[in-house]
Amino acid sequence: MTGAPLTPAQVPDATVSVESVSKWFGQKVAVSDVSCSFGPGITGLLGPNGAGKTTLLRMLTGLLLPSEGTVAVLGRAPRSDPAVYAKVGLVPEEDAVYGFLSAREFVGYSARLAGVADPEGAAGRAIDRVELNDAADRPISGFSKGMRQRAKVAAALVHEPQVLVLDEPLNGTDPVQRAHLIAVFQQLAAAGHTVIVSSHVLEEVEKMTHRVIAMVDGKLAAAGNVGAIRRAMTDIPYRVRVDTPQPRVLAAALFADDNVNGIDVAGDSLHVETADLSALGTRLPPLSRRLGVRITAFRPEDESLESVFRYLVGRR
Repeated sequence: MTGAPLTPAQVPDATVSVESVSKWFGQKVAVSDVSCSFGPGITGLLGPNGAGKTTLLRMLTGLLLPSEGTVAVLGRAPRSDPAVYAKVGLVPEEDAVYGFLSAREFVGYSARLAGVADPEGAAGRAIDRVELNDAADRPISGFSKGMRQRAKVAAALVHEPQVLVLDEPLNGTDPVQRAHLIAVFQQLAAAGHTVIVSSHVLEEVEKMTHRVIAMVDGKLAAAGNVGAIRRAMTDIPYRVRVDTPQPRVLAAALFADDNVNGIDVAGDSLHVETADLSALGTRLPPLSRRLGVRITAFRPEDESLESVFRYLVGRR
């Protein structure tokens, strides 16, 4: 990627780079010619089931070898250079825990595998970080799904990795646990760590980050800031909600606007489809003054991550 102009899928300070990567299993192509990069901060990796997200994460962490293309983590090939594992933490989607161990033993074992100088002390700090102290000395086999998730996160954090890869890290957690783990990931990102998080709960990703890499059918579908991705979808009209006590008066005037594709009236709200969001926002204030109509709200309805994701998947 060096020397070529950066695409929205690439970052200038990349710690993890993926170049022209494909992965197939027999006749099934799981990932097809994906190029992207990740840097300090949080990046959301999105896609429907079967999109290739987990396969890509496994290649980033050296668990799978690409069929074609190259992966570099901190300048090294993770599959052929195991030394890079000391800088990488992984929370897999699977319950990759030893049920007969306590959480403290499990996290301490991970610390020793990573070569941490004081594994017991590091384990205690990691367990405290995910707020699992009360259950730290109980066997993991008796844990709830959310508690097992926190034990996995503690094991991934115990060696203070520079790159943290999270595959559905919030599965099974309750709202309080979820909010706390999101705060932990954001703190790591603010401290300069690279955090890559795959999640099917789009609202959670939207709370964590504005940068996303979206995959559909094993291919890169979109990348960058959610708003920028939505603005690039020029073939899809924007939907805007306009609240006013006189909806029909305003609707009649807006129908004459060439940029307005359609209007639905529901109570005191207009749901307007427009090809040019900026032009509509500029036109509304003088129009409302001329008509003597008060506008109480103007909100785009389809700039959320969920809406953008729905559009991307719908294009298959």
